Amino acid sequence: MLSIIAITLVLGALVGFLAGLLGIGGGLVVVPALVMLLPAFGIVPADQAILVAIATSLGSIIITATSSVYAHHRWGNVPWSVAGAIMIGAALGAWSVGYLAHHISGPVLQMIFGVAVLLLSLRMLGSRSAVGKRSLPGTAVITSLSVVLGGLASLLGIGGGALFVPMLNYFSMDMRRAIGCAAASGIAIALFGTLGYVIAGWQHYQLADGFVGYIYLPALLGIVSTSVFTAPVGARLAQKLPVLMIKRVFGVFLLLVGARMIF
Repeated sequence: MLSIIAITLVLGALVGFLAGLLGIGGGLVVVPALVMLLPAFGIVPADQAILVAIATSLGSIIITATSSVYAHHRWGNVPWSVAGAIMIGAALGAWSVGYLAHHISGPVLQMIFGVAVLLLSLRMLGSRSAVGKRSLPGTAVITSLSVVLGGLASLLGIGGGALFVPMLNYFSMDMRRAIGCAAASGIAIALFGTLGYVIAGWQHYQLADGFVGYIYLPALLGIVSTSVFTAPVGARLAQKLPVLMIKRVFGVFLLLVGARMIF
């Protein structure tokens, strides 16, 4: 347990920085890392590691995304008129999928994660402009799209940035504001998705072993202890880097993560 906490302290520092810089919530780092770490330390069987990793990731995103949103709000990067609709839709999608995800087998869930992230990376790397050319649709459309993306994010254990940033960028929202909205969506996804995973896993794991539902508390503690401090650092850096450079960094990062989970 102490080894897991020590490793996740370092992991949390990276997660927080990326959450602030890219608005991704950290799940794209946390899930693959825990999928490897948890079975290696004998905490869960390999075929169940993906569920525990996703649930623990969502739990950590509650803290990480909140810290990131606060930092981006101070920089004026969270358009709340749009972010509010996104959070409502994301919450609905995350709640429904979070409760049902345990019915999907571990290997299938891991493959879904890898393929989804790989496709997202290609979309970001193929972009040649800082923003898209389509105008932002109405509130009803944005909310409906957010239900779908929030459900997928909950299924994958990510904060939503990997899904919402490309969508908002496609609809002509500049990269920094898209990251701010994505970070806000991460709060809704994490809160309602976590609740679903806790209820679904309550009968499978015991609090005495360090679990609340599917959430492994020692790993969660390690991640949030450092991520909350490094998220504002990433948010400050996002103000200084060119937006196309951020997109390229984002795309390469997703490409590596997706390939790792598939292969």
